[in-house]
Amino acid sequence: MKRLATAFALATALALGTQAAPADTLATVKQRGELICGANGTLAGFGMPDPQGNWTGFDVDFCRAIAAAIFNDPQKVKFVPLTAKDRFTALQSGEIDVLSRNTTWTLSRDTSLGLDFPAITYFDGQGFMVRKALKVSSALELNDASVCVQQGTTSELNLADYFRSNHMSLKTVTFATGEEALKAYESGRCDSYTTDSSGLYGERQELSEPSQHIVLPEIISKEPLSPVVRQGDNQWTDIVRWTHFVMIDAEELGINKGNVDAKLKSDDPETRRLLGVEGQYGEALGLTNDWAYRIIKHIGNYGESFERNIGQGSPLKIVRGLNALWTKGGLQYGPPVR
Repeated sequence: MKRLATAFALATALALGTQAAPADTLATVKQRGELICGANGTLAGFGMPDPQGNWTGFDVDFCRAIAAAIFNDPQKVKFVPLTAKDRFTALQSGEIDVLSRNTTWTLSRDTSLGLDFPAITYFDGQGFMVRKALKVSSALELNDASVCVQQGTTSELNLADYFRSNHMSLKTVTFATGEEALKAYESGRCDSYTTDSSGLYGERQELSEPSQHIVLPEIISKEPLSPVVRQGDNQWTDIVRWTHFVMIDAEELGINKGNVDAKLKSDDPETRRLLGVEGQYGEALGLTNDWAYRIIKHIGNYGESFERNIGQGSPLKIVRGLNALWTKGGLQYGPPVR
């Protein structure tokens, strides 16, 4: 009941065009002694617990990086599994401090929910998965196909737009959760299953025979995935945003978990500023000046997290593509620490 009342008060304030006093999320997290992170819970490679309850994944690493920056301990995180339907309400109501759950940044979400999207941690796009037995090599061959999709997501809207723009007939089969949609696809209720391409690679690993399913080459949408925070707390937004940026900058500068201690002695000014040897940049965020060093020491740089969770060092083997550094043909670009 308390959560509903809080959410109602927030919605009322937004409707009246007023803004509540900014919350001090960092102080709340410090006082509590742990970060509360909204996560997926069922998506391999991005965010799910193992049978022993240990959470791993690309989005999980991001929350652990925030905890490392604040506490110098990446384990001081409580993960809350959330469905696509519940994720924004949980953040609005204060149940979680940050949402790190394969969430697409769109204009309507940015302007109507009282939430902010600090940084694009993964450039994604929607795709399709089909059985090899269907003998389909392109999404343009799916005319009159039945497609399983999770309702209330950008995927549902993109699916309808794609078939309409290509003058194809569509049989949409919607489900409340992605897990239900995937199970329905595997049971044969649908010819295809659609979601973000990254999700397809992760969810394919959950099927009984992953090798019998393929991800089609078409990417039908732009899905910039970002962590999400509440509006009105600029300091917290900056901490979340720059957690991503310093992991990108560290990779560009060649700083990783293995050499970060040695890099403290570097003469390179960019490296010294990033690691807190020079300047007071951590203090500007309300953190210690070695906050970026803590992230890299415990989690590693962006490339390290990508490769072990979803890249070539993982079962998903997703290529970097658009998520490569800007210096290597990708879109990932970190502003300078200075």
